[in-house]
Amino acid sequence: MTLLTRAIPVLSDNYAWLLRDSATGTTAIVDPGESGPIEAVLDAEGGRLDFILLTHHHADHVGGTEALRARYHARVAGPASEQHRMPALDIPLHDDDSIAIGNSQGQVIAVPGHTMGHIALYFPDPPTLFCGDTLFSLGCGRLFEGTPEQMFHSLHRFDALPDNTLVCCGHEYTQSNAAFALHADPANTALAARAEEVTRLRAAGKPTVPSTLGQERATNPFLRSADATTLGRLRREKDSF
Repeated sequence: MTLLTRAIPVLSDNYAWLLRDSATGTTAIVDPGESGPIEAVLDAEGGRLDFILLTHHHADHVGGTEALRARYHARVAGPASEQHRMPALDIPLHDDDSIAIGNSQGQVIAVPGHTMGHIALYFPDPPTLFCGDTLFSLGCGRLFEGTPEQMFHSLHRFDALPDNTLVCCGHEYTQSNAAFALHADPANTALAARAEEVTRLRAAGKPTVPSTLGQERATNPFLRSADATTLGRLRREKDSF
């Protein structure tokens, strides 16, 4: 059994992620910020959507949920602690819960920081992490609701995942993140090479994600922060960079 994953650009710089279990054809979408682009892809590929998976309550991640639910009769899963401020959940998810997409078993990882109830979803075959706005390529999410300590702990909940884990984040922020990362860590040669790659990809109109956890461990200043104090300082600098 293998989970097939692809990005669908939505809104101005968001990504929704389409998942399909190869054994059963069971299909899910992660963080549908709007419905139209997703419906176009689904209808071109058989018109099936079984699950809508939400990482947090922000409108640019949930905005297409109700239209997709109504059209495809998909079940909605998301963080139980945020269900009072997002579309109604058929499957409230808690830390360490499992969720099955066909034969593909995913693990729920609580990652408060960007929002208090934010979750990530990890599927092992192939290793794939749907991390919403917690971890970005070369960055991390703004601390709208949580603290640097919470974000530091949340990022390090991914430590046990393998280097080849695909990082499927919620936005195309990598180029601007690279500029700040080079400012924060100018001597990092792996980062310099990644920044050049990102420039080439964007010049060609190509996405920069998914990256891998191995890449992020080598280049991402937030993931590489020694402690929560350092992460908090970097996040404050990035907010006004």
